[in-house]
Amino acid sequence: MKTEQFQIVLRFFKALADESRLKILSFLANQECSVEELAVLLQLKEPTVSHHLAKLREVNLVTMRPEGNTHLYQLESGTLESVSKEILTPGKIASWVEDIDTEAWEIKIIQTYTEGERLKEIPSSRKKRLVILRWLANKFEVGVQYSESAIDEILKRYHPDFANLRRELISYNLLQKKDGLYYVVDSRKGNN
Repeated sequence: MKTEQFQIVLRFFKALADESRLKILSFLANQECSVEELAVLLQLKEPTVSHHLAKLREVNLVTMRPEGNTHLYQLESGTLESVSKEILTPGKIASWVEDIDTEAWEIKIIQTYTEGERLKEIPSSRKKRLVILRWLANKFEVGVQYSESAIDEILKRYHPDFANLRRELISYNLLQKKDGLYYVVDSRKGNN
């Protein structure tokens, strides 16, 4: 996610991360209110309510209109709809961390489960096991066909349970078998 977009989302959630502000939005969802009315409803001082309203106005959650000497505030429902449609979609939420280095976690898993070039153990966690299996798949050359005994010999270098590792590589679609020969899948990402 672009830094600017992330900052918008962060400001939006910071504005909502307050009990009094959520209550203000709740009241304003039902009717327009003045600072004085909100202060009485919330049992807060007027300057405190004004401060909360200013925070909500910064992210366009409330609008204000003058009526004589009073200012009336109302919920800006369009902002809520826009945020839920444009920002709070699974795809947008997923993009919030696209700049995070996920490789660092994979490196930590490999370091945890290996000693030198050997596996200390096969992780029981599916997610960690997939990291180790991808690491093992990288020990094979793409485009080369291997016999089962050649696969087993290579896997024995890393762990004595080579047959299980071979089956796991196949089940995660990192290794495929055709006409009795094995080869590494080009993507090396496999199916999760």
